[in-house]
Amino acid sequence: MSSTLSTPPAIQAHPRLGQWLRIGPGRQLTVFTGKVELGQGIETALVQIACDGLGLMPAQLVLVAGHTDRSPDEGYTAGSLSVQYGGAALRWACAHAWSVFVALAARRLDVSPSDLQVDAGCFSDAGGTRGTDYWELAAEIDLDVAIVSAPASIRHAPEPYVGRSLPRVDLRAKLTGAGYLQDLVIPGMQHVRMLRGRHPSQRLAAVPLAELRALPGVSQVVQSGRFLALVGPHEGALVRALPKARKLLDFDAMPDPHAGQDTVTLLQGLPASTRRVHEGGTPGTGLQAYSATYSRPYLAHASIGPACALADPRGGQLRVWSHTQGVYPLRDQIAAALGREAATVEVIHAPGAGCYGHNGADDAAFDAAFAATRIGQPVRVQWMREDEMSMSPFGSASVVQLTAGLDDAGRIGGWAMSLWSHTHMNRPGWGDGINLLGAWEVDPPLPRPTPRDLPLPMGGGDRNAIALYDLPHQQVDYHFIPDSPVRVSALRSLGSYANLYAIESFMDELAQWAGCDPVEFRLRHLGDPRARAVLEAAAEMAGWRRRGESGSGSGLGIAVGRYKNQAAYCAVAMQVSVEEKVRVEKAWAVVDAGVVVNPDGLVNQIEGGLLQSLSWTLKESVTWDRSGITSGDWEHYPILGFDEIPEIAVRVIERPGEPSLGAGEAAAGPAAAAVANAVAHALDLRARQLPLSAERLAHLITAG
Repeated sequence: MSSTLSTPPAIQAHPRLGQWLRIGPGRQLTVFTGKVELGQGIETALVQIACDGLGLMPAQLVLVAGHTDRSPDEGYTAGSLSVQYGGAALRWACAHAWSVFVALAARRLDVSPSDLQVDAGCFSDAGGTRGTDYWELAAEIDLDVAIVSAPASIRHAPEPYVGRSLPRVDLRAKLTGAGYLQDLVIPGMQHVRMLRGRHPSQRLAAVPLAELRALPGVSQVVQSGRFLALVGPHEGALVRALPKARKLLDFDAMPDPHAGQDTVTLLQGLPASTRRVHEGGTPGTGLQAYSATYSRPYLAHASIGPACALADPRGGQLRVWSHTQGVYPLRDQIAAALGREAATVEVIHAPGAGCYGHNGADDAAFDAAFAATRIGQPVRVQWMREDEMSMSPFGSASVVQLTAGLDDAGRIGGWAMSLWSHTHMNRPGWGDGINLLGAWEVDPPLPRPTPRDLPLPMGGGDRNAIALYDLPHQQVDYHFIPDSPVRVSALRSLGSYANLYAIESFMDELAQWAGCDPVEFRLRHLGDPRARAVLEAAAEMAGWRRRGESGSGSGLGIAVGRYKNQAAYCAVAMQVSVEEKVRVEKAWAVVDAGVVVNPDGLVNQIEGGLLQSLSWTLKESVTWDRSGITSGDWEHYPILGFDEIPEIAVRVIERPGEPSLGAGEAAAGPAAAAVANAVAHALDLRARQLPLSAERLAHLITAG
């Protein structure tokens, strides 16, 4: 890599080497990162990058991640940016440390730096007769210096770790001991359970404090405005008190004119502001126009493990343990909500249930912080299933309307997209207010931020709304809907899932209208060689040339995308059978993510994203009525089961000379469209509104 590479933003914000690395403890080195482990394997990938950059073995490296008093502020662990941005920052820090230590080792051994050999942190001359190491040199090295070295190379280990499937470094603790936040115990801590309705805006008619305090297992009640929590020393007894407590409470009904409406009717009927996010080229003349409208409903994170947090207010410092994706934004919001200086709040990341997006972790952290400061004791807040499924933010619903014109040669001559959605970003620290549920409930309540979305090129609702294809004309309008009947924020892939689902479904429909094979039709309009490569590879893996006629009950579909039009490329093919419901039998995925740090980790991410997308596409939808959220348990919010997981094959296209690209969310949109296209092939009928449930397909078949 050239020294002309731009400095990573995290290095610009934290330019001192000591903010990223220190020697010790013992005969180890510690490196610091703001990116955290959410089940995506990022700790392992960052360890591999640092080992190569410093010439160490993994056992010699300690990684400290997501700790506001120790780690650099790298914002949120989100957007598939942990390797692309977090890894780049770590490379820079390690490159500078390497250059400093190598220069000193060369002087001490009286050799040229290029003649040094390194093995497990030990530097030696060419003959291996004289040596030194990081720990001997540390006393003469000042780490409180500005980072100036761009990474010319990261491969200083004799056998580089980058590119190898190193076993996950986080799994041993999770499989053998207290590896999760839910396992953490603070001596003397009290347990807390929240008392809320079935919708974040519901209010209590009255709070019977005396009766709540008298319940067996309840030692204290924390109440401020609508914030209401039971406290007790024994978790089991507190859980048994919950249903008795709920019988004492009366929550207001929801004034809800929108319940039961289909997504298209709902979103297109809400007030919106419209802006053109893209326009390029001029449409051709004499085109035949074709239009279609697609939608996705509101989606829950549906974490298997509900949100949890611990807080300890003793000693003048409020310490909060959370499975948040942004320790610094959460710290600042908790401090602001409690009227404290940020320096008096410490947020420490601890692994929780895997979640990609803004679930209830941050809210549970505020619940713990508020309760702990009120009672002056350490607490553990554990949300219940109904809390997780009704109080956590949902992924925003979307409607996408596409119109295209084809010329006589079957080529697209004009393309217009209109999309309707809410914000896809309401994380703590985003906007002009406090994005924490409990902070809206306390007395006095803190103001909520004004809804706004992420702008392109990252994008929120319009992420991936600009088609990747070479089109002579393309226009994209975003109808932003500020108000939502449910609470919404970031969910894995944001608007990319709905937009790629719509675009890639529409490409199949246009191909059919043009009388062209869907793969050939895409290639006809696709100039990007890397996008073409993943598409052609997926088609080859799936045996596309042997694809049968439509309407047989068995179907094969395909789709392609580049996440955010600037991250990893991914193509997905799906084989389905349709009887009473859709069953995905086989799935093939091809990914191009540039330099691959951990191939097995990359495959895991593509498989996981594909399976979550299948669950969204076939099953999931948030529902509500005047009583609140009605999809608050697994019976009313079904997710993909183990017996529904298809056979999956993933191929990675290696690009050794290219930068690493974020891939964790790359499969979501293509997977949804591949399923929809396979179902259309199986039935010779097109379902455009998600999910593709048995009920929806039955209605489509009956109506068709």
